[in-house]
Amino acid sequence: MTKTVEFIFDFVSPNGYLVWQPLRDMVARTGAQLEITPAFLGGMHKLTGNAPPMIRDKDVKGKVEYAMLEMQRWIAKHGFDKFQMHPQFPFNSVNLLRMLLAVEGEERIRLADALLPALWEEGVAVDDPAALGAALSAAGFDGQELFAKTQDPAIKQQLMDNTQNAVDRGTFGIPTFFIGNEMFFGKERLGQMEEMLTEG
Repeated sequence: MTKTVEFIFDFVSPNGYLVWQPLRDMVARTGAQLEITPAFLGGMHKLTGNAPPMIRDKDVKGKVEYAMLEMQRWIAKHGFDKFQMHPQFPFNSVNLLRMLLAVEGEERIRLADALLPALWEEGVAVDDPAALGAALSAAGFDGQELFAKTQDPAIKQQLMDNTQNAVDRGTFGIPTFFIGNEMFFGKERLGQMEEMLTEG
């Protein structure tokens, strides 16, 4: 039976971008299926008492600097030479997540494929409908339709429910993954996940 990797996901996390292609590659190697569950990281932080590492660890001597070193090592290893911190970081990702919820399955993956580089390589402004719409249209999506669906009460509620459900299952940050009931946190856990997917 094909195993599923569930990715608890928010566009606002730079690690969501940095893990995306290595995750796609790992899923392809193992023959697993990828499922994206949009969840609002800001809401997750409120529910868990967590905070972004650069804020949470700012008074710990050397810790933020080391985290940045590890990020640079990851970027170099995977050749992410186009990556740049978004000029609006930390931006409000709610409407982007609602767009993801407006599509399903492979279309959801394709939408993430379109928006992640727009945000983390090109720095497209999240509050610029024209720029976002152009990125969506280039990928074959109807931007006007997706923007309209961000105001659908059912989609709004689904995002809130996803966020609460993720926290109820133990999630406290992004990127978090589930294989069955097993949780993995952080882009550095891909190796452990691959071992689980290939054993037996």
